Amino acid sequence: MRDKKELVQNLKNSGYLKTQKVVKAFIDTPRDDFIPKKSRDYAYADQPLPIGKGQTISAPHMVAMMTELLEPEAKDKVLEVGGGSGYQAAILSRLVKKVYSIEVDPELVSFAKANLRRVGIKNVEMILGDGSKGYPKEKPYDKIMVTCATPEIFDSWINQLKMRGVLLAPVGGGFYQELIKVRKTKKGLEQRNHGGCVFVPLRH
Repeated sequence: MRDKKELVQNLKNSGYLKTQKVVKAFIDTPRDDFIPKKSRDYAYADQPLPIGKGQTISAPHMVAMMTELLEPEAKDKVLEVGGGSGYQAAILSRLVKKVYSIEVDPELVSFAKANLRRVGIKNVEMILGDGSKGYPKEKPYDKIMVTCATPEIFDSWINQLKMRGVLLAPVGGGFYQELIKVRKTKKGLEQRNHGGCVFVPLRH
């Protein structure tokens, strides 16, 4: 699709897409299959789009930025907090071994499952639940990505993260958040701020 190729090229030119494997994941994942039909004309515009229930699918540049920052590896087991329509999980599924994606809204869980099934992705498990508690059943995780605004980095997430693991989250209680990358070390948490962003709030 011409629009997808243009989007990917623009994300590369802007520095959001940096590695060939993430570029390929974007090319191989049809964003239009993860949004409601009424918004599909805008599938490859670099903007967030409504997916129902007051939630959105993130703008492609934010998905690209967060995917690159997560440092996905083929062996990784990843927890995603805030499954939405399944698009971010679908991108990650092409880069890691397994994705557990937890979403609080049952209708969105059903929507995401249908979307993932339609594009043939089998290594993502959508879970209905409270993302602030993580998903202890499958801990520990190599990486954790939070795709909704959180007032804090919950201890439950850190406790479920492997040593040297990476957690990425938009942290802040107001309209704007700061994108924080955390690495768990024996000496504590190494944190780095990657700038301002806007996400819908974590619901739990």
